[in-house]
Amino acid sequence: MPNTSRALLLVDIQNDFCEGGSLAVPDASDILPVVNQLIAGAMKADELIIASRDWHTVDHVSFVARGGPWPPHCVQDSPGAEFHPSLALPDSAVRVSKGTGFDTDAYSAFDGTQLESFLKRNHISQIKVAGLALDVCVRATVLDALKLGFGVELVKGGTRAVDQAGAQGVFAELETGGALLL
Repeated sequence: MPNTSRALLLVDIQNDFCEGGSLAVPDASDILPVVNQLIAGAMKADELIIASRDWHTVDHVSFVARGGPWPPHCVQDSPGAEFHPSLALPDSAVRVSKGTGFDTDAYSAFDGTQLESFLKRNHISQIKVAGLALDVCVRATVLDALKLGFGVELVKGGTRAVDQAGAQGVFAELETGGALLL
């Protein structure tokens, strides 16, 4: 386990959210060099690295066929649910799966995952966040982390929004909520 109170939290950098995926975020792969630098820095500092992922059932409630807003994406054990192949995620990274139930959805990496208790058990008080998508799961994760009392640094170059025109508004909301934008 790490010898620091800081952790790197990477949100949903999965194939289905990148170019060619079923729910692709525009310019998603542009974050990979930044994210890989963050991973290298965290490893050098002996910081905990956590990667959340959507891990949906085949008949998930968030899918259009069930009345949800999204096309099928990140179905458990599918290629789309895999982390992007260019993501330099070490084997030691903790993987957190969310949205695993048939009838419940989860946007935040804290929603139904016990991530809060894991971080507290490991004496983590500060998290650095990057990932996809800024205006959906990254936003929900940052807001939950702040609400739970964690210090949050959001790496602007390490995220992209579904609605790029609204990205500045999301950054402003998160900064007003207490996140430090890097």
